[in-house]
Amino acid sequence: MPRQSDILDLISDYKSKGEPFALATVVRTVSVTAAKAGAKAVIRADGTITEGWIGGGCARGAVLRAAREALVDGQSRLVSIQPDERLSEHQVKSGETRDGVVYAKNMCPSQGTMDVFVEPVLPRPNLLICGASPVAIALADLARRMGFFITVCAPAADHTGFGETDRLIDGYAIPADGSERDYVVIATQGRGDSAALKAAVEVPSKYLAFVGSRKKAAALKTELAKSGVSSSQLETIHAPAGIDIGAITPDEIAFSIVAEMIEIRRRGQRTL
Repeated sequence: MPRQSDILDLISDYKSKGEPFALATVVRTVSVTAAKAGAKAVIRADGTITEGWIGGGCARGAVLRAAREALVDGQSRLVSIQPDERLSEHQVKSGETRDGVVYAKNMCPSQGTMDVFVEPVLPRPNLLICGASPVAIALADLARRMGFFITVCAPAADHTGFGETDRLIDGYAIPADGSERDYVVIATQGRGDSAALKAAVEVPSKYLAFVGSRKKAAALKTELAKSGVSSSQLETIHAPAGIDIGAITPDEIAFSIVAEMIEIRRRGQRTL
């Protein structure tokens, strides 16, 4: 059996690297089962167990399937693995979900019951803010409180205008360690608009928005097109940034942008 400290060290390592994983914990066992309550396993997005143990093949398939699904929709699951006769008593079928519990059939000779809680651990979404305008400063503050990892790209002399952030970069160059899951907002507002926007369209992102009027955004897109930026890249730009709530002040504009990012982030996760 792996030591608890090994699993905790791995969890800490994955979190520091921003790598998504699921933590499976056995919360209850009835009759004879290979794993006992408290047993844990760390499961990666590809379905592999990198540390820990939750029993043999009787439980592995159902738990791994639940872990993969949890990492997609961000929702925790309770998996109850039971022998066929117990499923019949509860009038449920293997693979059925009822009252938040996913039922699976235990086909091992032990015929025990095991309940496993599967919790997805997802990295904080990364928001890159280009610029040090009042909107940029308000956005960094509000988005951080909403759980975003904040990276600010702005001239070093402007960094002092920000409150608490996670990373500060001198200038408008987008860091090379980004991914298609990143959110990028250009809030330069007249100071380096073209340079920041051109750098942003060259990197993958989940959301790219420009803080400014439609007229200003159209002019910048025309300028970027002349410099060789493709039409498909230009189409990824949300302009003006944020949900239309009639925002006027920097705080209100920041609020509308955060609301739009949350809508995109949570899209498809909430069920009625």
